[in-house]
Amino acid sequence: MLQFITHSNEKYDYLTSAIEALKGGCHWIQLRMKNIPEQTVIATALQLKEYCRKYNAKLILDDHVQATLKTGADGVHLGKNDMSPSDARKILGNGYIIGGTANTLDDIERLIKEGVDYIGLGPFRYTETKKNLSPILGIDGYKKILMACKEKGYTIPIVAIGGITKNDIPEIMSTGITGIALSGSILRAENPQVETQLIINLINKYNNE
Repeated sequence: MLQFITHSNEKYDYLTSAIEALKGGCHWIQLRMKNIPEQTVIATALQLKEYCRKYNAKLILDDHVQATLKTGADGVHLGKNDMSPSDARKILGNGYIIGGTANTLDDIERLIKEGVDYIGLGPFRYTETKKNLSPILGIDGYKKILMACKEKGYTIPIVAIGGITKNDIPEIMSTGITGIALSGSILRAENPQVETQLIINLINKYNNE
């Protein structure tokens, strides 16, 4: 699976970046708008929800639990310093997807106990799109954590995130990771729609081997 995390640059704002990924075949969009007023997040989410429905994609809001309720998004992703997943579940109920961010095996075990539906594990390498970055995992970190999860029998989907490029995907997928989350690398491509499709094909290739 490919998760696209919205970003903005000189060419694309948060909404148009997501639309590019959707047109490229992505079926999972995380609307991430840091340090933006919640009303602006809600307005963007309502617009983006219509596009996600058109392209049969999931819409996940980053951090904003109440906005998830107000907009009818499919779920919320919670960072390590956000509301706890268990508290979010009390607000949202079981009809919403809740994801959490992890950097260690202990993080993963805590998130599983708190009832998340998937985990974003990272960062793979340094990324400019995230402030207060956790320790870099690299390929060895992914191998170690994914092996421990396998030994413990954890089956929760785990998605790699943080500074990943298309060239990293084969090696990352070999660790047993479920999917890849990307942001800047897609928007930096000459044609983000084509880049998105190439990345999806690459992920699917390794999922089917």
